Amino acid sequence: MDWNTIYIVWLRELIRYIRQRSRLYGSIVRPILWLFILGMGLRPSFQSVQGFNYTQYIFPGIIAMTLIFTSIQSAISIIWDREFGFLKEILVAPVPRTAIALGKAFAGSTLSVMQGTIILIFAPLVKVPIIWYRILMLIPVMFLISFALVGIGIVIASRMTSFEGFGTIMNFLVMPMFFLSGAMFPISGLPPWLKTVIVINPLSYGVDLLRTIILGISTFPIVLDCGFLLAFGVTAIFFAILFFNRGEY
Repeated sequence: MDWNTIYIVWLRELIRYIRQRSRLYGSIVRPILWLFILGMGLRPSFQSVQGFNYTQYIFPGIIAMTLIFTSIQSAISIIWDREFGFLKEILVAPVPRTAIALGKAFAGSTLSVMQGTIILIFAPLVKVPIIWYRILMLIPVMFLISFALVGIGIVIASRMTSFEGFGTIMNFLVMPMFFLSGAMFPISGLPPWLKTVIVINPLSYGVDLLRTIILGISTFPIVLDCGFLLAFGVTAIFFAILFFNRGEY
């Protein structure tokens, strides 16, 4: 494995992200709107959800929303690089395409963790206690969730030739995954067909894992959460590399 190429691609994506502050601001505004406007608006309708008010209950889900949007959207850099010819330049270099794809995947996961960590700043505002050792636990968990999802974005971007097409497919995929993950409501008492959809949704296990660490409540065993995310992540990255290697640039 060409780790030097992976590192260079990873570093380039991080530098570009730091220079494009609008991406950072936009990624912060979205969860704030959902958490404080939607959460506060619906809180009177939910007296208590497993011992927590509604805003506290959806807080882990808001972090998951940040992770899935950032992870999948990070792959748009593939289309951007293809559009301006940079991708063709690095593909003709004597480096494996697999290393380039992995560099993109690690960069997207790192950016997701950075943005997810920023959302933790708002935990005291909704009275969610975050102890320091839980933050240390959340960072690798957020990376695992992001890594499991970023492969989806790379698969889409490898087959798309326009920003508009990528945005359409992303919204078509991301929003159902988010709403059908238990991020905004408990899955107990749902119809069997809806539970089935939630069970096969990888984000459901990410939300459950975040909620277990932050609030101490869970739906699935931790081993199942981690195992499903790891298996899905390996599979998604495998297909991401496969589609990236077969892409015409």
